[in-house]
Amino acid sequence: MSWLEPAIAAVGGVVLVYAVLLVLPWLYARRHPETLGMREALWLTGLPTLERRLRADRSLQHSIRIRLVLLLVYLAWPIDLVPDFLPFIGHADGVIIVAFVLRSFIRTAGAHPFAKHWPVTPQASPWS
Repeated sequence: MSWLEPAIAAVGGVVLVYAVLLVLPWLYARRHPETLGMREALWLTGLPTLERRLRADRSLQHSIRIRLVLLLVYLAWPIDLVPDFLPFIGHADGVIIVAFVLRSFIRTAGAHPFAKHWPVTPQASPWS
């Protein structure tokens, strides 16, 4: 038995588990249409729109916009500084990095850009 067979089995197992974790929420959402979809859940937070508007605002310093892009890359990257399987601290690294980036943003640019670009108002609902 060569080393290739266990490696293929391990990769296949990981791909299978990943596929199941993607399919199960999709099946649940299809059977329960009253649940919120990903699009509505993201709209409720307003964060994708806020981030896009802040990146497009040319009145902000270039370094601030770069920090926002790097924050998005870090949050989307599948590998964390601290693995997520560690209890409590595994998910804390993302929260801490977001807090530091937002703190540096507010110290540099102030809170006005957030108020200016915040998209969520009670009147602007995707269901109205």
